[in-house]
Amino acid sequence: MAGKLIVHVLDASDLTPKKASQATFVQVEFQDQRQRTSIKLGDLNPCWNEKLVFQIDDFEAFINQKIDFYVYNDNSQQNRRNSFLGRVRISGFTVPLSENEASVQRYPLDKKGIFPNVRGDIALKLYVGNGDVSDHGSEEKTKKPERVSVQDPIDLIQELEEGLFDHKEISPDDEDKSEKKNEKKKKTVKTSYSVAAEKSEKKSDLKAEAAPPPARVMQMMQYPPMQHPHEYSVIETRPPLAARTGYLGRDKIARTYDLVEQMGFLFVHVVKAKNLPEIDPYVEVKVGNYKALTKHFEKNQNPVWNNKFAFPRERLQSNLIEISVKTKDEIVGKVLFDVSEVPKRVPPDGPLAPHWHRLQGPRGGRVGESELMVAVWMGTQADEAFPESWHSDAHSITQQSLANTRSKVYFSPKLYYLRAHIIAAQDVIPSSNSRVFDTFVRVKLGHQERTTRPSPSKTINPEWKEELMFVASEPFDEYLIISVEESVGPNKDEVLGRFIFPVREIPHRFDESKLPDPRWFPLFKPSAAEEGEEKPKQVRFASRILVGMCIDSSYHVLDEYTPFSSDFQPSSKHLRKPSIGILEVGILGARNLLPMKTNEGKLTDAYCVAKYGNKWVRTRTLLSTLHPRWNEQYTWEVHDPCTVLTIGVFDNCHGNHRDERIGKVRVRLSTLETDRVYTHSYPLLILSPFGLRKHGELHLAIRFRCTAWMNMVMHYGKPLLPKMHYIQPLSRKNILWLRYQAMHVVAMKLSRAEPPLRIEVIEYMLDVDYNTFSLRRSKANFQRILLLLSGISYIYGWFDDICKWKNPITTILVHLLFLILVCYPELILSTIFLYLFIIGLWNYRFRPRTPPHMNARLSQAENVHPDELDEEFDSYPSSRIPDLVQLRYHRLKSVAGKVQTVMGDIAMQGERATSLLSWRDPRATAILVFFSLVWAVVVYVTPIQAVAVVIGLYTLRHPRFRSRMPSVPVNFFKRLPGKSDSLL
Repeated sequence: MAGKLIVHVLDASDLTPKKASQATFVQVEFQDQRQRTSIKLGDLNPCWNEKLVFQIDDFEAFINQKIDFYVYNDNSQQNRRNSFLGRVRISGFTVPLSENEASVQRYPLDKKGIFPNVRGDIALKLYVGNGDVSDHGSEEKTKKPERVSVQDPIDLIQELEEGLFDHKEISPDDEDKSEKKNEKKKKTVKTSYSVAAEKSEKKSDLKAEAAPPPARVMQMMQYPPMQHPHEYSVIETRPPLAARTGYLGRDKIARTYDLVEQMGFLFVHVVKAKNLPEIDPYVEVKVGNYKALTKHFEKNQNPVWNNKFAFPRERLQSNLIEISVKTKDEIVGKVLFDVSEVPKRVPPDGPLAPHWHRLQGPRGGRVGESELMVAVWMGTQADEAFPESWHSDAHSITQQSLANTRSKVYFSPKLYYLRAHIIAAQDVIPSSNSRVFDTFVRVKLGHQERTTRPSPSKTINPEWKEELMFVASEPFDEYLIISVEESVGPNKDEVLGRFIFPVREIPHRFDESKLPDPRWFPLFKPSAAEEGEEKPKQVRFASRILVGMCIDSSYHVLDEYTPFSSDFQPSSKHLRKPSIGILEVGILGARNLLPMKTNEGKLTDAYCVAKYGNKWVRTRTLLSTLHPRWNEQYTWEVHDPCTVLTIGVFDNCHGNHRDERIGKVRVRLSTLETDRVYTHSYPLLILSPFGLRKHGELHLAIRFRCTAWMNMVMHYGKPLLPKMHYIQPLSRKNILWLRYQAMHVVAMKLSRAEPPLRIEVIEYMLDVDYNTFSLRRSKANFQRILLLLSGISYIYGWFDDICKWKNPITTILVHLLFLILVCYPELILSTIFLYLFIIGLWNYRFRPRTPPHMNARLSQAENVHPDELDEEFDSYPSSRIPDLVQLRYHRLKSVAGKVQTVMGDIAMQGERATSLLSWRDPRATAILVFFSLVWAVVVYVTPIQAVAVVIGLYTLRHPRFRSRMPSVPVNFFKRLPGKSDSLL
């Protein structure tokens, strides 16, 4: 096949300045073709916006070829060679097959060698078009998903499990081989969606072409192919931030907000009016094509609006600001301002004082004594009026929805663990003497409810001695309700007595000291109206219950999962440690977002939510745009470097529906260098039942400042959680239940703010569903274990090569080192630590330069099977048909069988080791005992250095002195008995 490669060169930014005049152009090379753009003079941020067309002779070879982009500075007028400014190399495999699939990408410029100083990036858009390849790509895109039948359960199980346990050691060479293998597969099959081997793919294709399956076999959707994994990487950018380019010649705003780009705004503050005619007044602010309206009043001569409006300075289409007082679309009077004469305000200057302005009539002249109080000034996003202002892009929403588009800062409530020790009760009167007296205690705190086990003593003085824990939050305005109930039938309980205790009166415990002494509380019988009696009987109720209660303030309430938690401080402020640094985050913007409101004829109303510690921030919502620019900077105090910052992007549905997820980014602070500014573009990935999808890129600037170096270093030797988690640890079951309750408390509290932080947003940020079963995640964890063991496997392979003399020089050096260490054993530890020191210095050259991100390959999300995704996102209990649930059960049973076999083999080795001296095998133990006695005598008589030399030289002997059969110790160990034959 043949076609054409379309290369759209848009612009470049932050290029390297040259001493000579700046004259920049881009040269593109593909196969034997070479083209160049026009020359842009005197600009370090040139914009070309030119399209170059190249001929593709063979598409099969194109996906393995490279496209080279070179940025030069033209020096032809000085009769010198062109100056090299950077280059970019793109693989043909990553080029989309149609223009609809293509998007603008920014690529950082690379250097040719070590010495050239290269910086900046370039924006490109590439795709294949005007040929057979383009037609093929468009056909692929418009083709509807085919419905194919599910394979037989056994075949599907084998296909899904094929790569689960038969993994090999992963190395960079293996990854390159796997990428080449995937490229070959992509040549022949472009619409398949399977992670199985080629054999199973062919088998499934044959089944799809076969006759229709029986009625009891379910039909499934075949999903489109995944995007290339290179699109999921983090890209370093160089935006023109004051923190990177310096502060010379910049104002105070650039010094304070140095992680974002300055955005100029025209602010208009309409305060009030006086002495208006008898009208229904409202104010219209007009700047060019932008119009903004205030609230309407009825028959009010002195209305007070106090509304603020913000218009982006770069989009102003007029030099005239017209502020009109209207009634029923008729102008009563207006005030005019010239944009060039508007004052500029620079914080921390105080706010600009509004002034009274006389209204001018539509035909000139004054409108009686009518006046309007207005303030107009130029500012930036650092202005305190910015968060509360109406923005020009919010013209399509109502005043009620306007509050949901503004940036806000939220704080999570302070959470505490409440401990209730239910001990016993006395003189509990049963509701009936005709049945067994089976009692238990139910404890409620808000929405949380827990019950004890039934009392083992079936008397009127039951005992439980059980401890229940809950999550309480300040200001402790809730009540703890404890009731003693009797089980009178299936799912039917009867309350025998209860008491209500305010949480604010429960004592606090700040250390591991003894719990407060339990107290007896009277049990009050429920009212006769609640029991359904017509006339309550006057009976003295003397039952009581013994309960010990306290609020544990020395724990940290886990509302996030520990591996990526953002805070480990204890609940009590008296036990918290001082901060060690400051985290500064600049949320610059997002690019290439997917349209989320296509049904409504809109694009995306995107906003960001960032969470670190107990502080949540929410940016303003930018309406109907796929490339929002927020440029908002926020700051957090850091108490522990081993914490994680979480930033999520959402689509604002303005209360009509649930806010849709666009993507999430996590950044671990311990991976950041101190005082370095990280500016990167992070991919926004979403895993849905339809597969992994990239929803765009989020552009962030992050800096971590350390204010207490010694305290930060000392943190690496301290436990992660407060000491109470280790002195009196909570059970695993308790931790999971309490974490879910803490998440629910935080979500309920923040959803009651104004504007609310919606529950679905908090659940996504806190990963509420992280504990649900996922076969994909299980495979990912299994792969992580293999990667961990690959290091041990590499060391074993290296030692085996030494023993087999594959490299004689290395083997001889190892012999010499071994003999030296045997003769001078005091050098062993010094040699080990010196080796670690040298390896650490050597690896410093190859240290990671980008923060870690959501890794699609590590998550096993690139080529996950559709049925696995459908199972992962299925509800609990399952809502699928019984045949599909049965198929998944068989698959899980097969996987669990393999895990069971592996665990049995591990247990077998441990049992053989424990049976060495247990005389379970009398002959084997006798041989070991006799052999141990002989070796004790030999080692006592012979110097230890001689024994070590003999053992070492025997282990490192030449292959011609080795046998292919297993050694005697291995054979002896494998013959030892285990307990597998004792299992049923």
